[in-house]
Amino acid sequence: MHIYKLIGRDIDITDAMRSYAEDKLSKLDRFSDQIVDARVVMSFDDRIGGAPAKVEVQLNVPNGIIRAEERAGDSYAAIDLVVDKLERQLKRFKGRLLAKRDEAKPQPAAPEDGPREPAIVRTKRHVLRPMSSDDAAIQMEALGHAFYVFRDVDTDLVSVIYIRHDGDYGIIEPANG
Repeated sequence: MHIYKLIGRDIDITDAMRSYAEDKLSKLDRFSDQIVDARVVMSFDDRIGGAPAKVEVQLNVPNGIIRAEERAGDSYAAIDLVVDKLERQLKRFKGRLLAKRDEAKPQPAAPEDGPREPAIVRTKRHVLRPMSSDDAAIQMEALGHAFYVFRDVDTDLVSVIYIRHDGDYGIIEPANG
């Protein structure tokens, strides 16, 4: 993998740090051959108790991005943690690609058991980060979802972006915002 950009915020990136990050991130290639490049931002803020080193990584893949960030006591530990998180995300990404390929294959007819009542089978918690609708669309596509909940940076409203049947996007905003 090629690191497209390595940025240091309030920290000088040493050759050793660069080499360590490139070595660790290059191991992600074994999980996906879809990685185009990576953008890494390292920062250090000793005003934060416990974990002053932060590493953010954005992997560019066809039709989206995979992003993760982690904090630790030093940059090397933060790199290790963020690579572990990216590894899990890449495995899910690869699984979605394989599932889409399998969906294109003809499926055998399912047995008729009659209609069943829908049930809530899962609850997810989601951190609402302020972002533009364009960024929300990118996140939605990167996750492979049909919709994405976000806080609109311009209106500060909780909004939902979704893929319409015609392939365009729609946004749902509260009327009583």
